[in-house]
Amino acid sequence: MTGNNSAVLRVAGRPVGRYVIRPELPARLSPRPYLHPVTTLAGTVVTELSPADHTHHLGVGVAVPDVEGHNFWGGRTFVRDQGPTELDNHGSQRHTAFQLRDPDGFVEELRWVAGGADLLRERRTVAATELTDDAWALDLTFSLTNVTSGELSIGSPATNGRPGAAYGGFFWRARKESGAPDVFTADKEGEADVHGRSADWLALAGSTWTLVFAGATDDTRRDPWFVRTEEYPGVGSSLAHDERLPVPPGETVVRRVVTVVADGRLDRNVAAALVRKAVSP
Repeated sequence: MTGNNSAVLRVAGRPVGRYVIRPELPARLSPRPYLHPVTTLAGTVVTELSPADHTHHLGVGVAVPDVEGHNFWGGRTFVRDQGPTELDNHGSQRHTAFQLRDPDGFVEELRWVAGGADLLRERRTVAATELTDDAWALDLTFSLTNVTSGELSIGSPATNGRPGAAYGGFFWRARKESGAPDVFTADKEGEADVHGRSADWLALAGSTWTLVFAGATDDTRRDPWFVRTEEYPGVGSSLAHDERLPVPPGETVVRRVVTVVADGRLDRNVAAALVRKAVSP
């Protein structure tokens, strides 16, 4: 990995992602480190950065729309009984240091800052591993610690009154193509049947690529998936699905998502086999 403001993530010597450490972005986009472009081993780009439909979607990263009223997602804030509203409430994630930095991954310390104060401290661990000649895995763990003297809580548009919009946490803005990607789990398929539900893994398949997302801890597996295919292609976790997630002073929320990045369109059996290989100890 090289550079002060960006780093290249490699698998078996091949570049598969660029991590932007200190992005220069307007406050409205909730500036934060992100991975883009992320590619398959054959070189197909499977992320998007600030697309026209949602300029605050920044490749792969961690984003939360409501931390005690502060927006770390970007864009408008959903206000109960009012709807999406432009507010001056955007926070930023600020890189502090790398505890470890290798070609195939890193351990990073970050500060979540809003209103001139630190709200959360994050430790982010990212690792890239080769699975087969056609697939690799991106392993991302984030740990959020409340560094204030009072209780914080994490919310979402859903907990603020917008049904079906419980996004917040890990988020992957995928490649947009002429047709919507297919989405499926081990026993369901289609956005309507997989969105807002928990599943051990969930696959998003485009024209020549497949992403398979898996929660790799008990808490992560319990989080429902946030899924979009028709409006735009994106998959994320839902830290606050039915109710706000409390984070008492000094306490830490930990989530781990492993994503298989594969060339070709995988079927259920192959997707499941690659997930097992990716998350095995």
